[in-house]
Amino acid sequence: MMQWMPLAQLKQKILAAGGFVNAHAHFDRAYSVTPADLPGANATVERALQEKWQLVDGWKRNTSEDDYFAHITSALRAQHEFGVRTALTFIDCDPVAGTRALDAAMRAKDYAAEQLQMRLLLACQTLKGVCNSEARRFFEIALEKVDVIGGLPGADKGREAEHLDVLLSAAKSTGKRAHVHVDQNNDPSERETEQLARAVIRHGVEGQVTAVHGISIACQPKNYRHELYALCRDAGLSFVACPGAWLDARRNENLTPTHNAVTPIDEMIPAGLCVALGSDNISDVYKPFADGDMLTELRMLLESTHFYDMQELIRIATDNGRRVLGLA
Repeated sequence: MMQWMPLAQLKQKILAAGGFVNAHAHFDRAYSVTPADLPGANATVERALQEKWQLVDGWKRNTSEDDYFAHITSALRAQHEFGVRTALTFIDCDPVAGTRALDAAMRAKDYAAEQLQMRLLLACQTLKGVCNSEARRFFEIALEKVDVIGGLPGADKGREAEHLDVLLSAAKSTGKRAHVHVDQNNDPSERETEQLARAVIRHGVEGQVTAVHGISIACQPKNYRHELYALCRDAGLSFVACPGAWLDARRNENLTPTHNAVTPIDEMIPAGLCVALGSDNISDVYKPFADGDMLTELRMLLESTHFYDMQELIRIATDNGRRVLGLA
């Protein structure tokens, strides 16, 4: 008797539908972790997310354009082997990295198309924020070259609303989509997705913005979650889930609904929201053991949310990715 292997069939159907879309990655830092980052309780990989935002400065400062190109293209070759045919990578462009990573990424777009028959899109990573004048200068340089406007409101702590105003004003004036990191800390005090959705409506860019991660949504009470989904529908806000990036959310003593530290697609998709899939970081100080295998990411997502609708899973890995990238 032939055995039915749903995971193998899922991958086969995704490849037949044009291959995986990796809707969120950081290829410029792929394979940058070193043995020195790992050992000891105070090792780089053990530090808090916001600390790592600053700790990567040393690596960025000492990485040449050719080095960046090597990291990005190595990631692209691995992605191709995993069945990815379209990807969006955030790229550092700030006072530390300068334009070296962005210049390398522009070259890598051609490499992807010519050598791998892959489509690579670029987004600016606003790790230094956009409110500081020097950081804003690099954001404006990147704005002319990237396909998608990237945002990280937490990088401008205390000025998150201003950060969103800068991003969404740029999205409105350029017609480009915006992808914004929100609710990353698995903390019920975070309500960044709501703040983003309201800003989208205020700026009149409904349907043009994607929220990346949204982990803290699952911490919220049920009534709030469903009110938030309705607000997100009004804003045309879509999502990218990167499950492997957040399974390591740290234990804390906050009282919340029982949940996994994963974008709650089991509620979002029935609520009519579009959710795509991303790998986030690959073998760097953020995720040293991550390899970017999108089938692994998809399996973590479906298992952690108890979501087994095969057709929807295929859409998450393919069509939804193209939608949030503005390709469908």
